[in-house]
Amino acid sequence: MSSFDVLLVLDLLGVFAFALDGALTAIRTARVDIVGVMALGVVTAIGGGIIRDVLLGETPATFQDWRYLVVALTGATLAFFLSRQLTHLSKPILLFDASGLSLFAVIGSTKALEFGFGPLQAVILGVITGVGGGTIRDVMLNRVPTVLSANSRLYAIPAMLGAGIVVVGNLAGFASWWVAVVGALVCFGMRMMSLRYRWNAPGPPGAPSL
Repeated sequence: MSSFDVLLVLDLLGVFAFALDGALTAIRTARVDIVGVMALGVVTAIGGGIIRDVLLGETPATFQDWRYLVVALTGATLAFFLSRQLTHLSKPILLFDASGLSLFAVIGSTKALEFGFGPLQAVILGVITGVGGGTIRDVMLNRVPTVLSANSRLYAIPAMLGAGIVVVGNLAGFASWWVAVVGALVCFGMRMMSLRYRWNAPGPPGAPSL
């Protein structure tokens, strides 16, 4: 399997994870019908990738490759039919969200490097890709975006770390797919540890502790 194939699989896995996350979040927090579930699932799944590709100046992959929409719709559909088993549990939703965040962050930074972006710009694009879909989801649900909420623990920082590993690894000459996998694992691990141990980013001096 080529490096391109591995990165495509990672991208599609991110789409699937975010589709599950978006759909389950919609079911759990809002009174929505099947149209709402599918819409929130698909928007969460493809939103970050569309933002990424637009910033790169190319036609979004979602509109070039049918697999993106099929995977997004599949994830949202599974969430709809398994909602009874999953929506009363917070852990699956958090796992899907962390998976989508980590996979999209590393794919975003990898594509930025492929398009000739500098290291800092690649990290920024990785973070934007990782948090983009979830931010659109939260805005549609009239919630404070997870990336801006202190109660959600570390979110952008793990994405930044994962994207940074991709940039450093590529500059060091390692295979892009290999550093993408490592970066995604580190991002995922840090996000889950922040939830487990209640890690927060520093707040303003004098602000109430969480």
